[in-house]
Amino acid sequence: MQHVRSFLKLTVIILIILFSFALGDDWRLNPGMFNPSGVPSLPFSQPRFADLDADGDQDMILGSTAGKPVYLTNTGTSTSPQFTYIEDLFPSVSELDAEVAVAYDLDADGDLDLITGGYTGLQLYRNTGNPVIANFEKIDGFFGSITAGSNPIADLGDIDNDGDLDLLIGYSEDGTVKLYTNTGSDTAAVFSESSVITLGDIGLYAYPVFCDPDNDGDLDILCGRDGHNFTYYKNNGSATSGNWQENTTVFYGLGGDSYFNSPAIVDINGDGKQDLIYGNYAGPLTYYRNSGTTSAPSWTKNTSLFGGVIDVGGASSPMFVDKDNDGDLDMISGTTMGDIKYYRNDGSSTAATFTYVSQLASLKHSIYSSVTMADVNGDGNLDALVGDLSGNIYYHIGNATGFQPASSSIPLQDIGDWAAPLFIDMDKDGDMDIVAGNGEGYLVYLENQGTAVSPLWTEIFNYFDSLDVGSNCVPAFADLDFDGDYDLLAGEGFRDVHYYENVDGDWIEDTSMVSGITAGQNATPAFADLDGDGDQDLILGNYDGTFDFYENLREVVEIEPMVDIPDNFDLKAYPNPFNPSAALSFQLSAFSRVELSIFDLRGKKIATLLNDTRSAGNHVVNYSSDDAMSTGIYLLRLMVDGQIADTKKITLLK
Repeated sequence: MQHVRSFLKLTVIILIILFSFALGDDWRLNPGMFNPSGVPSLPFSQPRFADLDADGDQDMILGSTAGKPVYLTNTGTSTSPQFTYIEDLFPSVSELDAEVAVAYDLDADGDLDLITGGYTGLQLYRNTGNPVIANFEKIDGFFGSITAGSNPIADLGDIDNDGDLDLLIGYSEDGTVKLYTNTGSDTAAVFSESSVITLGDIGLYAYPVFCDPDNDGDLDILCGRDGHNFTYYKNNGSATSGNWQENTTVFYGLGGDSYFNSPAIVDINGDGKQDLIYGNYAGPLTYYRNSGTTSAPSWTKNTSLFGGVIDVGGASSPMFVDKDNDGDLDMISGTTMGDIKYYRNDGSSTAATFTYVSQLASLKHSIYSSVTMADVNGDGNLDALVGDLSGNIYYHIGNATGFQPASSSIPLQDIGDWAAPLFIDMDKDGDMDIVAGNGEGYLVYLENQGTAVSPLWTEIFNYFDSLDVGSNCVPAFADLDFDGDYDLLAGEGFRDVHYYENVDGDWIEDTSMVSGITAGQNATPAFADLDGDGDQDLILGNYDGTFDFYENLREVVEIEPMVDIPDNFDLKAYPNPFNPSAALSFQLSAFSRVELSIFDLRGKKIATLLNDTRSAGNHVVNYSSDDAMSTGIYLLRLMVDGQIADTKKITLLK
């Protein structure tokens, strides 16, 4: 059985590759690549702070329009914070109730309750846990005596120094800022329209918070809004009798480069002075440290605590190419507004770090853009395709200074809507073909039937058969199973990605390959080796405008050439793909002990079909799949005399 042993060595190596890829640890989310701080960039972000685990430092409640607030615990200290997402602290909180949330002890029982503002208005979630381990339960109708409207922004503070918490509300419909005096007590709060002070109207979407930046013992109010900068109301009265007047000096010049600014005032670094942290429509948080005194603030921008996050503003659609010819991969991305943004890799081919450089203005067409680049005509310059919401695909020829529209357009001008083109040598003939996804969820293939220097793209119908991911299909290709052809990863509109293995030209979906990947809305995948380890990592863009980096953890093992020619066991399955039955055949050259088994791609044995002795000759085993087996790829393994003799992929199509 020397031939069997030689074949065993080769087959084990192949199985290591296949099983290594199929295990759940193939992809590891590494947030540090595009977000070193670990704090997510969420649209219309609204940070609020409270010590929710009673450890003496400030944790973060990050609200946004992406869903209910996210809790990030402070894993640093009160003087050197570091924020980390650990778990959902708000499992009982409805997304409709909560776009933003603040935490205060509204019933004076020693733990923090949650006050939320969302589509349903203002809500109270009482903490029925304890100061260290919170458990929030909704109290229906608690704020029923006031008219808060949809998406109110709330904060609480004692404006009359009577020992209970009063209520501050910013209104989304008209931008009004109102103060509701608590006419109940510190244990049983009561708010009503009969006890309200209107401060003013700052436009639409008022985002107010209490603050005391001058440390005079009374509560001032800082407001963000639908616009740039902030509106600051200084309390010119006292801690017991407030008199709020607009003041333009204390926060002058801050927030001018963003809008929908939503502020939080908190001593984040434990120096006894109130600092400013705010979110905005784009998502990244901005931090200004109070570098003045406790009574006369001065603001110094800090980019280390929340800095480094890459957010294109919306609808990120990445691709990777060495644009500056320095030997590493740079990133180009489409955006919601149609701008094409260029991020230079200022790291290396083994440790990428990306820096925003510029917009590629000549490539902009319409909104929701998608871009791909390659040297199509062999002149040493990158050429570009740009798709957009209209469904059009635009071809631009690159030169030493930029990109110019091609004199002749490609044959396919409109593929429906939401065009997402990709340059790829699909037929591996040395020139660039095009695969494009669209809003209907399917793919179009344009084969280059010209040359590597003079392209002529022609649509090849039914190349991807009836493959349809549902909506907003964005393709990415890589040889993920090491069999020499391109496999497909397709993003779609509803927070998912789909993996299709190329099996002799048939595209077979296998959900296990992407089981550990979490995608955002309008997932836009791209493959690139950003850590220089020889395999293709996965980068996902999304509707929010950010990026997720999944390291490819598979070990690429060298397959040593065989010295001996193995016995021909001729293991086959017919038909393949099959549903539900297949005839499995093999041949033996001598009387042998035989085991024939089926495994899934995670290495779990599905069934043992044969475990017996057989004589020399041809043998057939009829197999029918059971109801528990799903559509996908499986491994048929033949063992002869206790050693692996042959392994074949078989595909079940239901």
